[in-house]
Amino acid sequence: MDESLSSLFPLYELPSEDEGADPETALEEPQDPGLQDVDPDTGRMYVGLAGLPRQVHQSCMAKGFDLTLMVVGESGLGKSTLVNSLFLVDLYKDRLLPSASENVTQTMSITRKTAAIEEKGIRLRLTVVDTPGFGDALDNRESRMQASDYIKEQFEAYRRDETALNRRNIHDNRVHCCLYFISPFGHGLKPLDVACMKSLQDMVNLVPVVAKADSLTKAELLAKKARILKDIASHKIKIFQFLCEDEEEFWPSDLELQNSIPFAVIGGNATMESNDKCYLARVYPWGAVNVESPANSDFSLLRRMLVTNHMQAMKDFTHHTLYENYRVKVHQRSHKPARRPIANKDQWTLPNSSLPSRRPPVPRSPSPSGVKKVNRSPSRQRPHTPQGPRVRLCPAALQALPPQRPLLHP
Repeated sequence: MDESLSSLFPLYELPSEDEGADPETALEEPQDPGLQDVDPDTGRMYVGLAGLPRQVHQSCMAKGFDLTLMVVGESGLGKSTLVNSLFLVDLYKDRLLPSASENVTQTMSITRKTAAIEEKGIRLRLTVVDTPGFGDALDNRESRMQASDYIKEQFEAYRRDETALNRRNIHDNRVHCCLYFISPFGHGLKPLDVACMKSLQDMVNLVPVVAKADSLTKAELLAKKARILKDIASHKIKIFQFLCEDEEEFWPSDLELQNSIPFAVIGGNATMESNDKCYLARVYPWGAVNVESPANSDFSLLRRMLVTNHMQAMKDFTHHTLYENYRVKVHQRSHKPARRPIANKDQWTLPNSSLPSRRPPVPRSPSPSGVKKVNRSPSRQRPHTPQGPRVRLCPAALQALPPQRPLLHP
């Protein structure tokens, strides 16, 4: 009996009775790589959908990632130093700092720096858009709009590439996040800050940052953050939200990030070692400040938000919400019917004398004596035609009018 079963089912092995095996687990199924697992809840075999994230992971690893970051703020707030500290790069090797006299006459400009970063096999193409000269001039009405105009130009360039015939090599230079640097000196937001943030709020993920947090005490820093949040709420400025639309409450890590807005940061590129651990520090003549310590600044929270937790969320929100809103507005403007302008209104107006007037009344002879005058019924009375208002006709309609004939009086 055992030999016949083994000849029919060569993959199964029947244990002998001396081994004392359990008869329920005597027959084992063959090990199929795709169907070897069973869902304990439904009892159905797995199809293999668990391998889809691995496929997406392999595709993303092959293509790499990209991030476009814009930094906006006054000169001297440490924008370049903070970017170098966040991504451990040196993007401003050949930068020349202008003198004080040049800062007065300097106008705002847009500069782009690109760096390729690789960490544990993951490649990132980082593009930093800087705004040197912002807020340095006496008249800053134009500088507050240059940043928003640049973002619109990138949206328009992407829209043209997207609607072109060849869409294989589309260059996506849209700005995914904007770090707006707020000066630690003063009370709350300046009028320039309010105007610039309101011009950027509908086109980019706006993240407010308090620069040079080590120049304030802890009490002053908390009061500064509270005043900035009050100004943001009073002016109805939209900033990046960590709570998604389909979520009802914050994750614990996101709740910590939300409570830290605006991020109080310190930039430093010096590397120091303490207790066999390396950390970034800002060195002064009287000592050094640990940049990555949560007790000193929110640098680690900003890096976690920008790189670790919410980089893809910012890119998705930029593509599916901000860019789509811009594309819909452009589509509506292009399909809106334009009004036909009137060159000269005088030649479109006719005087009343050129219009056919109503028939003049016919003079009647007085009735002879003894003849009774018969009044017509209201239904048989001749209707009164009032003189119409002035009519506006175009020159083409004037030429199409038939020639007027003289009225013959009976």
